[in-house]
Amino acid sequence: MASTYSAPTVSPSAEQETLKALTFQRLHPKAYLERFLAENVRPDGREPTEWRDVSVNVGSISTADGSALVRLGDTTVVCGVKAEIAEPELDSPEDGFLVPNLDLPAICSPKFRPGPPSDEAQVLSDRLNETLVSTGVISTRSLCIESRKAVWVLYVDATCINYDGNALDATLVAMIAALQNTRLPKATFDEDTGRVLCTRKEMIPLQISRFPLSMSFGVFDGTHILTDPTSFEEPLLDTTFTVTVDENGGVISVVQLGLASQDVLRKCIATTKSRYRQLAKQVYASS
Repeated sequence: MASTYSAPTVSPSAEQETLKALTFQRLHPKAYLERFLAENVRPDGREPTEWRDVSVNVGSISTADGSALVRLGDTTVVCGVKAEIAEPELDSPEDGFLVPNLDLPAICSPKFRPGPPSDEAQVLSDRLNETLVSTGVISTRSLCIESRKAVWVLYVDATCINYDGNALDATLVAMIAALQNTRLPKATFDEDTGRVLCTRKEMIPLQISRFPLSMSFGVFDGTHILTDPTSFEEPLLDTTFTVTVDENGGVISVVQLGLASQDVLRKCIATTKSRYRQLAKQVYASS
């Protein structure tokens, strides 16, 4: 005798309450968040200072020289590294190039529209470039094949495929993990032909010298510090902080948008250093 399955029924009253909550959230988002924080909880169930889970998977893009997929809660970023050979700059004859870029396509969130890169994507790409290039995550000298003749160019392209806030932190993890996963063919410069010869029989990993992580915070209503804000919380914040530190606990950068006391800033820096020790082994060891 065939058995039948019937889905659990939801009472009309429960449906009405859910609809009321969603309507209230959309029409009065600030009051909605205030009611949760009054109970020391956030809409996604976290406490104010609780972080979302992070997972890292590497090597999933077979056509890239290195790749990583990172999930930070519901924010998902995929990053691929593509290596090309180019001539160096005349004033830097032994320096290769590292070119990071983040794309926030319309498919990842309703807040982004089709067309040219959004202002947010460009700002985040600039900040990622500053972190990766200016701090020497990879020595550009290590990308030299032949001085004045040929160097590697690494295009580090990240795409957010699902956006639920805090794309910067997720993307930085994805980029570092993808660079760790990158292997370049052994390259030599032939003086007779003036060409670079590559062999994939010997694949060489990149020389990564620093492992930064960034942690983002938001201040809501002047009193509540929220770690790792979601896309719902981000537009409601009075002030945002992003603190970037390295493996030695050194502060690489602090970006603050809005006003806050020095005590709040110091607390965010201390929290970032503590979080680094917990997270770095997990996200970078898996690469």
